[in-house]
Amino acid sequence: MAGREIGGSRANRRRGEVEAFLDGERRILCLTLGALAELETAFAVDDLSGLAARFSSGRLKAADMIRIIGAGLRGGGNLLSDDEVAAMSADGGLLTYAGIIGELLTATFGGEEGQAGPNP
Repeated sequence: MAGREIGGSRANRRRGEVEAFLDGERRILCLTLGALAELETAFAVDDLSGLAARFSSGRLKAADMIRIIGAGLRGGGNLLSDDEVAAMSADGGLLTYAGIIGELLTATFGGEEGQAGPNP
């Protein structure tokens, strides 16, 4: 199955989409080209390889996590600012956020499902 049903919409891994339960609501996240461009600017890297290298380091600050999840939410059609994302909650806390980021990067950059980081 290409995706899972969530409140009338589907998370489609072939399109790089993942689902997450944030602030009591299921949401679709996707790192579209626009979202990736947003992250290139936020992380001051020159290209997608630089972005993948940055994520592959495994060293992310909380602010980095907010930016990645925020870009993914906006790419998935959720009109939320990074400040709004920062105020969101998730059951499981930090481990849940890290899992969302891992799934999102794997869906975007490829690799085995469940792999923790990108495989550019």
